[in-house]
Amino acid sequence: MSRFITESRSLVKLAGPMALTQFFIMAMGFLDTAMAGHYSATDLAGVALGGNILWPIFMLTAGVTMALTPITAQLRGADRVHEIGALVRQGIWIALGASLVTVVVITQAGTAFQWMAIDRDAISIADQYLDAAAWGIPTVFVYVTLRYTSEGLGHTVSPMVIVAFALVVNAFLNYAFIYGRFGAPELGGVGCGYATAIVMWLELLLMTTQLFRSHFRRTGVTARFEFPNVATIADIFRIGLPIGLSSFVSMAIFSVIGFMVGTLGIVPLAAHSIAGNINWATFVIPMAIGGAASIRIGFMVGAHDYAGARAVGATAIKLSLGYALLVSLLLILFRHDVVALYSQDANVLAMAAVLILIIAVYQIADATQGTAVGALRGYKDTRAPMIFALVGYWLIALPLAAYFGFGDYGVYGFWTGMAIGVALVAAAGGLRLISTSRNHDRIKRFSGL
Repeated sequence: MSRFITESRSLVKLAGPMALTQFFIMAMGFLDTAMAGHYSATDLAGVALGGNILWPIFMLTAGVTMALTPITAQLRGADRVHEIGALVRQGIWIALGASLVTVVVITQAGTAFQWMAIDRDAISIADQYLDAAAWGIPTVFVYVTLRYTSEGLGHTVSPMVIVAFALVVNAFLNYAFIYGRFGAPELGGVGCGYATAIVMWLELLLMTTQLFRSHFRRTGVTARFEFPNVATIADIFRIGLPIGLSSFVSMAIFSVIGFMVGTLGIVPLAAHSIAGNINWATFVIPMAIGGAASIRIGFMVGAHDYAGARAVGATAIKLSLGYALLVSLLLILFRHDVVALYSQDANVLAMAAVLILIIAVYQIADATQGTAVGALRGYKDTRAPMIFALVGYWLIALPLAAYFGFGDYGVYGFWTGMAIGVALVAAAGGLRLISTSRNHDRIKRFSGL
């Protein structure tokens, strides 16, 4: 029990700021959907469609640099902080290259939209939203590279403060561009895209100030300029590409289902968007616990304290499950109050309130898998979770969701199919965490230390 309490405190110390960081990021998504939704249901649907393209692609390409968190944590545990700077410099090259790919993909999304049986006005808004947001993509990629490094160094407060300030600015800019206030043009949901781009530039500007703090200076990241190093980039890709792919397949499944729900009409799509936003909001804490576990486990692996790493993983799973059970109860009790924050349309609210009941069950499994995946990243065990996500979401959840959704259950069937898939992913991730934490040879092979 004493070990559980000790590890819980350590995890909470790291996870608290990380949770707030993720919450503030999700709050930006909430503001986009809520403020666009109060402008019109069509604008809400358009922004949701744009997000269904932007964020999965972003997680695929930017997710590669997420490898810097466990790499940095393990080097810090091994007392080799001086080697981190060179990795970060190569991570920035990866970020710049990945950002160009992302810009090309999202600005061509309009072609894909035309093939879908979705409201044309919503498609037009989504297309313009993505074109506007693209102006901020290169800067946010560099920002997240530095943020992941900061978190790997055990400094999670600074990124939280930066995103908190960005959230306030995002709210102001949304209000200005959506409704045409303070001399800005009235752009409706498209205004969210311009607000997003400006905030991305702001986040990078604020993050660069952290390079002058002692924890970053010790890494030597600003000591010299380096051209791309193929060997180092390959090492980062080996760990980071499965992370990016895992994040992509996990988020893209929501995008695909969002497009399917869109064929049912504006009301189901709007209700689905609200339910999805609430689901992501409840997922913030387990994701942060998983991220904190990644840092703690990485540090202990670097220090060759494998028993301590195993204790961190077990503690993280217990904390996430306890949280998930509590939140499920609260969602059931206050579902009508929660969905009322998003829309004034009675039909949308009624449908979203029923979806919350499914989410109350869904997020228990989602919390488990999110924390398990984060803990496995601390071991640099990233390939197996990628396979679990691919099979669980795309080969099991998607067919089931389509079967139920296009059958008699509509939008409720889509979420039921997803719940079954995520439960299987959670079970596989938990078993893999147990296996890896007990296999010292595998830990040594993955760490390379």
